Amino acid sequence: MTQKLDQQIIAMPKVSLHEHLDGGLRVDTLLALALQQNVPLPALSVEELREWFKRRVASGSLVSYLESFELTVPAMSTVDACERVAYELAQDAYVDGCVLAEFRLAPSLMAAHGMSLHGVVESVLQGLQKSQIPCGLILCGMRQLDPSETLETAILAAHYRDQGVVGFDLAGPEVGYPATLHRAAINRALTAGLGVTLHAGEADHGGRVLEAARLGAHRVGHGIRAGFDTRYLSDPTLRNLHFEICPSSNVHTGVAPSLSALPIPALIAAGLSISISTDNRLMSDTTLVEEIQAIHNTFDVGVATLSAMQIAGVRASFLPSDVKTQAEAKISAWQQANGLQA
Repeated sequence: MTQKLDQQIIAMPKVSLHEHLDGGLRVDTLLALALQQNVPLPALSVEELREWFKRRVASGSLVSYLESFELTVPAMSTVDACERVAYELAQDAYVDGCVLAEFRLAPSLMAAHGMSLHGVVESVLQGLQKSQIPCGLILCGMRQLDPSETLETAILAAHYRDQGVVGFDLAGPEVGYPATLHRAAINRALTAGLGVTLHAGEADHGGRVLEAARLGAHRVGHGIRAGFDTRYLSDPTLRNLHFEICPSSNVHTGVAPSLSALPIPALIAAGLSISISTDNRLMSDTTLVEEIQAIHNTFDVGVATLSAMQIAGVRASFLPSDVKTQAEAKISAWQQANGLQA
């Protein structure tokens, strides 16, 4: 993504709630790890590999987009690699100006390459703990798997609840795998006091966002398709959700043909709680600054509204309340210094 960056947007304190660790590797890190792990690559230079991902995500299909993870997951399936990737992604969020961040990962994907589930979680947490900003980890159950396996992930998340794991998610191909199939896992996470965010309304219809809310989700990953239908936007159920919007990713997975075709103005006009995230920095070749800048440029969303989204993101975060209070204070101070508070 190439665009002129506004200095005020660069300086604005930010929040990132939706970033996949296995989609956020630096290109040079992926290259190095893949060579160490003997993972076959389609290119053997940083620039060629970056261009390969760009071509891949241009397909406009979530299923095709997810195939890119066939490179990243095996490359990072060691204890040292998980720790490195987690630390580097947290540092990239820090460079973006984040005052807190949450990252997510499906431990079962790494376990398929020989790691233990506990080894995955502990190595990632080790990396995040070295960050310069407060970070939390969300564990993803893969919705195409048997519900017993997503329940296992929820139990794993509960085990690490007081050690840095803050939430549970359902990820993976959405169509054909409704969240309701995994009600037991969702209930286990809720019972453990974890935050619950479910991928919903990304590849499937907007009604999946309402389904997520009725299952007890606090947030939805994407939820963008709800913005295409006024029936959903007017449903009061959505007022209880926070939407983790990932603009470039939504274009790359085929939600809309361009950024300008995304219903982000409709979501804002409906008064919904929204924040902006990158989803997968590697696949979408983006940063959080660039994603927020794109919303500013495409929809003429002002800096005051963009900074209000950061406050909304803090309040929706699954991190401890004292961390959130400090983060909100930093954003509020910046708003006041820039004349953006009412």
